[in-house]
Amino acid sequence: MSFTIAIDGPAAAGKGTISKAVAAHFGFAHLDTGLLYRAVGAKMLAGVEPLEAAQTLIAEDLENDAHLRTADVAQAASRVAVIPEVRAALLDFQRAFARRAGGAVLDGRDIGTVICPQAEAKLFVTASAEVRAERRFLELTEKGGLATREDVLRDVKERDARDMNRADAPLKPAVDAVIIDTSALSIADAIAAAITAVEAKRI
Repeated sequence: MSFTIAIDGPAAAGKGTISKAVAAHFGFAHLDTGLLYRAVGAKMLAGVEPLEAAQTLIAEDLENDAHLRTADVAQAASRVAVIPEVRAALLDFQRAFARRAGGAVLDGRDIGTVICPQAEAKLFVTASAEVRAERRFLELTEKGGLATREDVLRDVKERDARDMNRADAPLKPAVDAVIIDTSALSIADAIAAAITAVEAKRI
């Protein structure tokens, strides 16, 4: 029996952490769909055309997680994500994963609106741009990255603008999504809120 949980939201809102915890709680498989776009972005930075990168993507391309988490790859992912043909190339992979037996959690930016509009549970995880930028800044500096708070905030706002204003599958909550604002929530409280929202849909 399949049960799909769609979790959307902007960068650094906490949806990845929440998605992994929700998947573990319910014993579901988890897919960070952003990694698909990061992998395509990384291949583009290596000189491969975006559509070709999407069409030839294989599981091994998602394995070097640290390489796919850099700021350059994140920006490249946002650029390739606005290309309709790239999104179409990755659509079937995501939908097949979503309907797998035993349940699935997918997190991204258009899961509840485009990829899995029939998902049994939909969440939209968000936070203020300032809070998200601070989280990203601390994450980058902990890894030895050279960045200023001002640069990171600008990057977050630029990425939000691209994601929310793209013509194809813009970032927005599904009309029936439960909104979880993590700006003032601890990780534990945000995860608890997400689990409660999903359990309400499983009754």
